[in-house]
Amino acid sequence: MIKGLAVSTVWVLNQDRAKEFYTEKLGLEARTDMTLGTSGTRWLTVGSKDQPDVMLTLMVPGPPALDPVSAEAIRRLVSEGALGAGVLTTDDIHGDYATLKARGVEFVQAPQERPYGTEAIFRDDSGNWFSFTQARTGGFDGEMDPAC
Repeated sequence: MIKGLAVSTVWVLNQDRAKEFYTEKLGLEARTDMTLGTSGTRWLTVGSKDQPDVMLTLMVPGPPALDPVSAEAIRRLVSEGALGAGVLTTDDIHGDYATLKARGVEFVQAPQERPYGTEAIFRDDSGNWFSFTQARTGGFDGEMDPAC
């Protein structure tokens, strides 16, 4: 049976730039950076030191995972900022927002109160957007206001 999520893919346009963004600006740690087999595919993962069992793999759209037409469609969507990559959580939204902004992270929304907590939205260096959220007391428990 499924035990949990271990790796999630974030499509990026340049793995070197993405590695720098995710480690130096966001403060995640590099976990894996290697070339797989003869395909030359770079397996690059990052993650939070506080969550060692979950990683983001920063992948450039292309073979062997995607055919050329699909890869181009993904690259276009990423560069247009049309893809949301997920929710990153914090316990100090205002302090961490100020820190990340000072490091050059592009926020498209400053922290705002929501039914589930306080949320800011930022883009990575490729154009993916993330919700950056401090959950209300009790965390993300699936109990959301139907008006959300």
